This record gives sequence, structure tokens and C-alpha cells, in this order.
Amino acid sequence: MFKKKKKISPIMTFIILTLITIILSGFLHLLNVQGEYSTINRGTNDIVNNVVEVKNLFSTSGIKYIVTSSVSNFVNFTPLSTLIIILIGIGVLEKTGFMRTFFTILTKNSKKNTLTFILIFISLLFSLLGDIGFVVMLPIGALLFKYGRRNPFGGIIASFAALSFGTGINIFLSATDSSLLTLTLNAARITDATYDIGIFFSLFIMILVLLVTAFVFTHITEKKIMPRLPRYEFDEEEAVITNKELRGLIVGIGVGILYTLIIIYMIIPGLPLSGALLDNTATKYIDMLFGVNSLFNKGFIFIATLLFVIVGFSYGFMTKTIKNSKDVTESLAYSLDKIGSILVLIFFASIFINVFKESGIGEVLTAFISNLISGLNFTGIGLILIVILLVSVCNILCPDSLTKWTILSASIVPLLMNASISPEFSQIMYTAGESITNGITPIFTYFVIYLAFLEKYNKGDMVTLFGSVRYMVPYSLYIAVIWCTIIVGWYMIGIPIGIGSFPGVTYGA
Repeated sequence: MFKKKKKISPIMTFIILTLITIILSGFLHLLNVQGEYSTINRGTNDIVNNVVEVKNLFSTSGIKYIVTSSVSNFVNFTPLSTLIIILIGIGVLEKTGFMRTFFTILTKNSKKNTLTFILIFISLLFSLLGDIGFVVMLPIGALLFKYGRRNPFGGIIASFAALSFGTGINIFLSATDSSLLTLTLNAARITDATYDIGIFFSLFIMILVLLVTAFVFTHITEKKIMPRLPRYEFDEEEAVITNKELRGLIVGIGVGILYTLIIIYMIIPGLPLSGALLDNTATKYIDMLFGVNSLFNKGFIFIATLLFVIVGFSYGFMTKTIKNSKDVTESLAYSLDKIGSILVLIFFASIFINVFKESGIGEVLTAFISNLISGLNFTGIGLILIVILLVSVCNILCPDSLTKWTILSASIVPLLMNASISPEFSQIMYTAGESITNGITPIFTYFVIYLAFLEKYNKGDMVTLFGSVRYMVPYSLYIAVIWCTIIVGWYMIGIPIGIGSFPGVTYGA
């Protein structure tokens, strides 16, 4: 008889990964491992050489840093605060019965494939808002499947796959895309000082990638993921919707629409008393809406939570599930019950991510690959594919978009321009490389949120870190095929990738 393979909890896995990182940083520092890369000075357009090295955390100063920074890093860990706040709103919707009524009606007469497609498509669109989608769409995906009498794991896996592998698949320019575009332009102007790129440079290719990804991910979820999930034991019988609950649903949705219209009015510039949530010092609308000083961007989680609370209470008062102040308090705290293990998981994940970033291992690898790319002798399709591959490798250990592109852009963009490939097409290739591995690296900050929701809805064997990664592997392989096929095909045909932008470029003529 073979012994049953022992499983290691995610918390223990993060502790082990942290210890490995500390020891590895000491070893690499001893070997004087470092990397060099170039950046562009925006003011003078000069090339600046930079050196990044592995920091020794296996030392007195390294251990001191870990001990003194762990608590503050946990408190300031972005997924923690956003998760807790959004759970308040989700809890009100669930406790009052709004979610049960809404999703029961939605799933009763709808095809499973259709609902999965809608969840994935909305999750893909949510990448426009950056990382906020992870704390909004994952719980909604879980509840959609739960009240549809399916394993909630399916909704969590599908929404996380769409959000992580869909990073950068934006029809419109996001705040991150805008920052990446600035770096792209700086790098392009090394070769052509007058080069410029419009904000809709990737519109056409992104529409195609968005639609194809939504259909393919739906197929993966329904045909490859759901059959692998165990049967889910539900705590309650299938809901029967009463007329009172239906009236409450209509009132709740109506109030939610009114609230949403008010918020929309407040992000439209130029109208009377409008634009209150925008950063009016910015020049581009995308920066006014999603810039670091935008009230809409800073307060989006609160705005979304308030929407959920208002809708939930409107439903609750109509259906009498909310009768007094005690019910109000219990509803607000509903989703925060029994999250102690999730908080512990996030604490150790935050330590690991902080330690790995501080070590500089990811940046050194990215700098090494940047130099490797500079020396490539490939052209055409071969060059395109190897750049996408190398970016995807970088992303495993350095998932931060701006950090990677800061290091890579000065190498990739001029190299590809010399191969008659446009800077905007280079940025699309970079986005492709990122998205291929974004959902399979535990260094990605919001991977722990994915783990946390799997843990929350788990009723079977223990959820493991590497087990959760295995769910993502099919999506990773398929998104790689999607991106490479579309990018190579577009390059060969040569049609516009967006308004005023093409895969190829001619300069210096």
C-alpha cells in the first residue's frame, strides 16, 4: 500500500518560501550576484545606467529588517484593507438575502456556460480598474456558483483566472497602461526623438483578445476545471423566491442604479457640480479618473462597499430581514466572522512577498534578461516569440508591471524598432508576456486573496498553495497560445492594431 501524500498548508508553504528566500539571498549576495540595466532620463532623454544587486537578508541587518517591518508591512498590505472593507458590503448583501434572491433568479433559467462567460467577461473588463477587481469579483464569483448550486471554487477560479491572466487586456487605457506608455515613449525616443503614440493604440487587437479569451476561458472552466472539482455539500436547500423577496430585489436594484448614476455624474468633467471625484490637475481623463490623486481611484473600494450596503439594506428593510439596529450590526459583521485563519494566511503571505521584494532577486533576474534581450540576433516572428517568453519568465519573480517595464523598456523598444517593429506593438508584446504567468506566481500580491477565498469555501481536502496553482495552469497555457497566435498573425498581416498604430514602423528615412 502506498502512503497518502502529505499536504502542506498554504501558511506553512509561505513560511518555508520565506526561509528559502532569506537563505538564497545570503548565498547570491556572497557570490556578488547583480544586474545592470538602462533607463531613460525623462528630462534630458539621456540613457542612465543602473545597477541592482541581491540584498543579503541572511544577516544581522537583514533579520533586523524583517523583524521590524513585518507588522507595519502587514498593516499596510493593500489586499488586507481592501478585502476587509469589501467583505463588509458583500456580507450585508449575503446576510439580508439579496445575493440569494438575485443569484437564484439569475441562475434558475440561465445556461451554466452563459453565466460563466458573463462572469469571466466582466472580470476581464474589471482589469481596467487595476487590482480592485480581485476583492470584488472573487466573492461575487463564489456566490454566483454557490446559489447556482455549483461548487463555489469554480466561480473563484474562473474570476481569478480572468483577472490575473487578463491583466492589461483593456479596450481603454488604464492608469497602469498610461504609465507603461510613458516608459515606452521614452524608450522609443532614443531611436526617434519625434515618435508619438495615441491613447487608442491597441484598441483593435485588445477587442479581439478580450473576446477570444472570454470564450476560451469559459470552455476551460466548464470542460477542464468543473469536472475536477468535488461535489459540494450545500448548507441549505434550494431557495424558493417569494413575492416579498421579489419586491425587495426590485427596490434594492432600483436604489443601486440611482446611486450608480450619481457616482457616474461625479466622474464626468465639465457638467454643473460634476467631476467631484476626479483629479482635475491631470491632463488625460484616464489619469483624472485613475491617477494616484484621484478621489475616485482612492475611494473606489469605499464607493463599491457603500453601494453593496445601500442595496443590501434596501432589500432587507423591504423583506423584513432587517428589523432593528441589532440586525444592521450583525449584517455589517457577517462576512468578518471566522476569518481568523484568512488573516493569518495574509500575514505570512505579506512577510514572504515583502522579503522577496526586499531581496531584489526578481529585479536582478529582470536586469539579466534585459541584457540578454539586448544581445538577441533574432528578427521577425522569432524575435517576437522569444521576447514574449522572456517577459513571462521575468514576471514569475517580478510581477510588478512598472518595475519590470522600467528595467526592460530601454532594451526591448529600441531593439524591436531596429527590427521594424513599432513601440506600441512592443508594449502589447510586453502585456502578453505578463499575462501568461501572472496567475501562477505566488509572489503576485493578490494571489493570496485567491487562496483566501478558496480557504473560505473549502469543504473538502486542505487547500494547498501548489494545488491552487495547478488550477491555473490550463488557463496559462491557453492564454499563451491566444496571445502568440494573435500577435504573430497580426504582425504577418500588418493591419492596424489600434487607431493610428501598426505592428511595423519605419523611421529615419
